Amino acid sequence: MDRLQAMATFVAVVDSGSFAGAARRLSLSAPVVTRAVAELEARLQLRLLTRTTRVVRVTEAGARYAEDCRRILAQVEDAESAAAGTHGAPRGTLAITAPVLFGQMYVTPVLVRYLQCHPEVDAQCLFLDRVVNLVEEGVDVAVRIAELPDSSLQAVRVGRVRRVLVAAPAYLEAHGAPMRPEELAGHATISAAGLAAQPEWRFSMDGRPGTQRVSPRMRTTTNDSAVAAALAGLGIARLLSYQAAPHVSAGTLVPVLEAFEGAPVPIHVVHHEGRRATQKVRGFVDMAVEILRADPALR
Repeated sequence: MDRLQAMATFVAVVDSGSFAGAARRLSLSAPVVTRAVAELEARLQLRLLTRTTRVVRVTEAGARYAEDCRRILAQVEDAESAAAGTHGAPRGTLAITAPVLFGQMYVTPVLVRYLQCHPEVDAQCLFLDRVVNLVEEGVDVAVRIAELPDSSLQAVRVGRVRRVLVAAPAYLEAHGAPMRPEELAGHATISAAGLAAQPEWRFSMDGRPGTQRVSPRMRTTTNDSAVAAALAGLGIARLLSYQAAPHVSAGTLVPVLEAFEGAPVPIHVVHHEGRRATQKVRGFVDMAVEILRADPALR
């Protein structure tokens, strides 16, 4: 097996999390895949993967090498496409991740438009209220709603949203609306772990950052269930503005403590292939950036 094939095989193992999965993906036998990775490790004199009887994990050096392999393979694909005169035709499978509600409300419409424009591309969506590791889980593009730590990922800022508190009119009629964050101690609250796992919510208090400890009546791992609980009148939920916006517009949820909102949260489109990303990745990122930046709800 030549070096480029070995690199592609190694990336397939990383993406699928197993030698057997990579073998199925590449239509090769498992021993061929195992031997290719062993030859790479011998050539590099590095351990790229750790193996147990049940799982294969990429090492830190292996993760860096996998990223380099992706870049090199993308460059080769670009060169071959340009030589064949098909450089402008994205193809292959595009894997995308985003938070559940943002994926439903914003990413899906962009993706549908992109797929309609590019019939040789298909897509896999991982809409989850947790951070997905792009390299370990074989994802091409992510939407992240957070301040991003320094990393090798390429990030393009497309907008921002606010942290808001909302409640159903029936709840506020029965219990009143808090006038200051300290009054939340006397209210039922709803916390989505994807947004705020800690029992302290951050506010801007008298022009300074501050926190207020709460004891949630309900904690949940997804934001859509927090929205549902708030709509049912269970209590005051802490959400991101885009999650609450349709219900606020409809009058089924009412904002509270708006004067104490903290700093906005940035939205980024993230990918790990850099300037030499494949055509399918570059094409989707360009379309997503253009559409999301034009959305007034995300400004």
